[in-house]
Amino acid sequence: MLETRKLTIRFGGHVAVDQVSCAFRPGTLTAIVGPNGAGKTTYFNLISGQLPASEGQVLLDGEDLTRLSAPLRTRKGLGRAFQLTQLFPHLTVLENVRLAIQARRGLGLRMLSVWLQHRELLDEAMAVLGQVRLEGKAQSVAASLPHGDQRKLEVAMLIALDPKVYMFDEPTAGMSVDEVPVILDLIRALKARGEHTILLVEHKMDVVRELADRIIVLHQGQLVADGEPAAVIASPVVQNAYLGLDVAEEAVA
Repeated sequence: MLETRKLTIRFGGHVAVDQVSCAFRPGTLTAIVGPNGAGKTTYFNLISGQLPASEGQVLLDGEDLTRLSAPLRTRKGLGRAFQLTQLFPHLTVLENVRLAIQARRGLGLRMLSVWLQHRELLDEAMAVLGQVRLEGKAQSVAASLPHGDQRKLEVAMLIALDPKVYMFDEPTAGMSVDEVPVILDLIRALKARGEHTILLVEHKMDVVRELADRIIVLHQGQLVADGEPAAVIASPVVQNAYLGLDVAEEAVA
C-alpha cells in the first residue's frame, strides 16, 4: 500500500534521511526505531509531506505522492499524529472531531450541507470520542485539556479521518502510566481490523515488542535493519545503534 523509494533529504551538507527504500503492507504494524537523531521523525515528515524530498519517491497504492502537499496527501489516505499535538485549541473537543469528519466527507465550508447533516456529524463525533474515553469532555475547550487528554483527542481526530495509513509519532509521549493503555488499546483495535497500514515511531521497546509485526531501524539516516521484532532487537547492529556506537566500525571490527 505505502512505499518509499530511495527517499532522501539534505539540509546543506547533512543527509538526514539517506536513500531509504521500504514498502509497508495493509494489516501490518511497523515500528520505526533508532537512537535520537537517527532520522525517524524526518522520515515521517517526508512521507506525510511536511518536508519536501531532495530525492526519491513516496507512493500510495502505486500513485506517486512525492510532489503533493501535506493536505493533499491526507486526502489521499495518509493520516499523521505528531509528537506535539496539532489541535484547534479554541474549539471544543467535540468540534475538533466533527471538523475531522467533515473534512473526510468533503463537506468543507458548504454550510447548507453541514447544517443538513449536523446531527449525524455530531453523533459520529461522539462515537469516536467514546473510543478514546473523552465523551465526558466533549464540551471542554481543547486548550483546557491536560496533556494526556490532548493526545487522546489528536488520536480521535486521526480515527475520524479514517485514513488508509496511520502514522503515530510517539503517541504515548508525555502521558501518565494510567493513560497509556487507552492509546495502545486503540492502536491494537486498528491493527486487528486488518485494513490499515500502521507506522509507529516509539522509544519504549516494551510497546514495540507488544505491538509490532515488523521493525525497521534507522541510524544516521540510513535503513540498517528490517525484520521480525525478536530478530531485529537481538541483532548487533541494533544494539550498537542504541549504544551510540558507529555501525560501520562495528561491522568492520
